[in-house]
Amino acid sequence: MTIDELRGRVADFLATHDPRSTDRLEFLRARYDAGLAWVAFPEGHGGLGVPQALQAEVDRLFVEAGAPDNNPSANGIGLGMAAPTILAFGTDAQKARFLKPLWTGEEIWCQLFSEPGAGSDLAGVATRAVRDGDAWVVNGQKVWTSGAHNAKYAILVARTDPDQPKHSGLTYFLCDMTDPGIEVRPLRQITGEAEFNEVFLTDVRIPDSHRLGEEGQGWKVANATLNNERVSIGKTALRESGMIGVVARTWRAQPERRTPELHDRLLRLWVDAEAARITGQRLRQKLAQGQPGPEGSAMKLAFATIAQQLSGLELELLGEDGLRYSDWTMVRPESVDFTGRDAGYRYLRAKGNSIEGGTSEILRNIIAERVLGLPAEPRLDKDVPWKELQK
Repeated sequence: MTIDELRGRVADFLATHDPRSTDRLEFLRARYDAGLAWVAFPEGHGGLGVPQALQAEVDRLFVEAGAPDNNPSANGIGLGMAAPTILAFGTDAQKARFLKPLWTGEEIWCQLFSEPGAGSDLAGVATRAVRDGDAWVVNGQKVWTSGAHNAKYAILVARTDPDQPKHSGLTYFLCDMTDPGIEVRPLRQITGEAEFNEVFLTDVRIPDSHRLGEEGQGWKVANATLNNERVSIGKTALRESGMIGVVARTWRAQPERRTPELHDRLLRLWVDAEAARITGQRLRQKLAQGQPGPEGSAMKLAFATIAQQLSGLELELLGEDGLRYSDWTMVRPESVDFTGRDAGYRYLRAKGNSIEGGTSEILRNIIAERVLGLPAEPRLDKDVPWKELQK
């Protein structure tokens, strides 16, 4: 399909669905059914099977028409992580059930991966899922769960076979966050807000029809999710968007604070941010074709490094004004905003960038071993049954 043919499809859709008079949810559902949601997805699942590069043009046309969006900032985990994983590993019934309400924003998603004893070493998760007829009974605790307080569904990794080595005994589930036995508690961050949560699961029953992938295949499925996550975190589509745009505007507005040294740092970071943006576009095209790879770790590592350096530079540009912090009230936001509020907030929030989505230390190991082909670190627990590992 050519770009002109795609433009024609959008024009035909808008001619029969006037965004000024059509109900918002009805409009979004119809857009999904027309294959104009995420155009790289297959037909019948919100797409047309066309190159991901055409998505930007479709989105532009809908924005110009005044069409409602699906509030992507409130469902970043669903759109960026759950959806491509369901597309890659889900059954036809799972795709039909979950993808449409996910894209329209009717169902918000969160991620139940990390645990108090299994953060960077995700394969060490202890949350147990035990088969009981046509369901699984889940018990355990998850932590650092962004948006769990707003989520309808979660992607969940649990241990189903403790007799297997830690990477082999895991299974991946789609968990209804409104089921009995799920308790969500806020975790207050250095910014004052609580976008994170800890989640306790007590005898939660998940039907086997909500298992994603084969039993024991959880590590493979989770890796696909994480590769998608590392590309989606901090993604920017336009030049000078994200943190580099914020700092560039601050630079232009503060001529009296400019120095040659700050100018040099800003230019170097501008180049780094632009290189990361273009690299991210290429990686997202691979993801749309179902080819997530370890290169996403480099993308996420670059984002964290650049964001932290830029937020520090912004404080230096602002001088004493950068020390102000507008509000430390404990709130539970609906979405994660890396560039929101003021400079003080951005500086504190950026500290989490090198932890969330995989710590920078772990990402460097992944890049070294799986991208550069360097010798792997010794792993004495690789072939040991999980139940025999020291906890």
